[in-house]
Amino acid sequence: MKIFKLLFVGTLFLALGCNEGYIDDISAVDPGPDETAPQITIKFPLEGTQLQVPEPVTSINIQFEVTDDIEINTISVKLDGTEITGFDKFPDYRKAILEHLYDNVTNGDHVLTITATDVDGKSTSESVNFNKALPYVPLYDGEIFYLPFDGDYLDLVSFQNATTVGNPGFAGESVQGLNAYAGAGDSYLTFPTDGLLKNEFSAVFWMKVNAVPDRAGVLVIGPTDPDNPTNMNNRTSGFRFFRENAGGMQRFKLNVGRGDGDSWFDGGNAADVDPTADEWAHFAFTISDTEAAVYINGIEATKGDFVGVDWTDCDVLSIMSGAPRFTGWNHLSDNSFMDELRLFDKALSLSEIQNIYQVESGNAPGYTPKYDGEVFYMPFEDDNTELVSGTAATEVGSPGFADGKVGRAYAGAADAYLTFPADGLQSAEFSAVFWMKLDADPDRAGILVMGPPDVDNADFPDVQNLRTSGFRFFREDASGMQRVKLNAGNGSADTWVDGGADADVDPTAGEWVHYAFTISGTEAIVYINGVEVQLSSFDGIDWTGCDVLSIMSGAPRFTEWNHKSDNSLMDELRLFNKTLTPQEILDIFNAES
Repeated sequence: MKIFKLLFVGTLFLALGCNEGYIDDISAVDPGPDETAPQITIKFPLEGTQLQVPEPVTSINIQFEVTDDIEINTISVKLDGTEITGFDKFPDYRKAILEHLYDNVTNGDHVLTITATDVDGKSTSESVNFNKALPYVPLYDGEIFYLPFDGDYLDLVSFQNATTVGNPGFAGESVQGLNAYAGAGDSYLTFPTDGLLKNEFSAVFWMKVNAVPDRAGVLVIGPTDPDNPTNMNNRTSGFRFFRENAGGMQRFKLNVGRGDGDSWFDGGNAADVDPTADEWAHFAFTISDTEAAVYINGIEATKGDFVGVDWTDCDVLSIMSGAPRFTGWNHLSDNSFMDELRLFDKALSLSEIQNIYQVESGNAPGYTPKYDGEVFYMPFEDDNTELVSGTAATEVGSPGFADGKVGRAYAGAADAYLTFPADGLQSAEFSAVFWMKLDADPDRAGILVMGPPDVDNADFPDVQNLRTSGFRFFREDASGMQRVKLNAGNGSADTWVDGGADADVDPTAGEWVHYAFTISGTEAIVYINGVEVQLSSFDGIDWTGCDVLSIMSGAPRFTEWNHKSDNSLMDELRLFNKTLTPQEILDIFNAES
């Protein structure tokens, strides 16, 4: 009886409600005239998307959105002119957000076309071109991971997708390719570290830094922290690369665990980036058994001794956040943009980092250094461009060009020489190799000089001769022969590397001669035609004040003894951030002879 009474009351209430106006009658609303054709937005693939997977046939998840002012009637999806699916039923008849997994994409170029028609018969089509390419082949020696962020989070080396946490997105801009990662609150990516952990490790990538939040994790491979499972900060293994506010700048730091503790690599203001500049910056860090270093835009920001990384319990790589393994100091998700992330199973050299930086920034013609440690190469092929950096030297006076040892060569002239910024060329070890065809007029000249200004003689440009830092490589008359000499400064004094008659060359022979010199922490050596002509003990070079490299003159930093412009020819100038061995010098000499 109770159930019956409840049903009766409910029915009576509904009847009364309808009659008494409690529920309005449904009435039609005129939608107005159908004025516009449907609008189509293709979200994936984008124009120029490349699918790079090992299988000859793969799938693609087509994603798009269609809107109309009145009502969508039909949608057709075609690949290369053939319809692969269609839609004619829509929960929201004015807006359709759709996707379709197509599993028969073969190698080659493809055209995706989406056509939408509304109920009035108006139709719109949009197309994008994409490509199913052969599998990605790593571009650089030791490259084991490459994440270009071109509309997905796929590592092209392992063909493994990242795990996404939160809602990271895409920037709509990039350094290279179609897109870049865009950070968001509480969002980041993770990858398993299988195959990534070796005795040596390097990472390179680009960021457009967002100062909000004012600190964040960037790349982290770290262990669990059993003592602080919700606030992890165990730094005895793995690494943590992160950023922090530094007086309005963003300072980047590297922390690496060695098993019994951790080591810090903090470059101070040398590792600062201005987040208000709204510019892409290139970052790199390297870890070996002897040192770790951080580089920004191809320039060393910090380097220090290190005994080797410990990888205990490091099973997760976090990208654009410190979470989940480095959260104790609030280095959480990063709202910045990231692009072109590459990982390596070796400690990259400075020249390798600079080459990647220049190639990806579009400032270099794509030259890949030919020799280990090569940071500078000027072939003088009718211009004075340095090919590693893509930077043109500054000309003083009117130097020219002539037939060279290989192709074309630099041709000296009176009061003429080249200068080049010294950034990125200075390291604890240094080497130079090049060819010359000597002209004995003038009878003395500077050849390569990287020295400091002589502040005590600042008002006298022809009396510059401070030799306590940098180096000076030059030639002088020696009873009709031309003798080359090297002078290098250790910070408090200078050392001479003078081979006497062994360093003489006959300028009347009209022949190309190969020169090389090396500077280390223990000695400096000069070579001619692959043969050592002088070795002198030396306790390490100091680079204080050495901001300019002069080519084919001592000016402006080494002029007091009249070692000015050289009328000789020069070709194939290469500089190195290492001490070349005698065999390496001989190999270069033989290869170019």
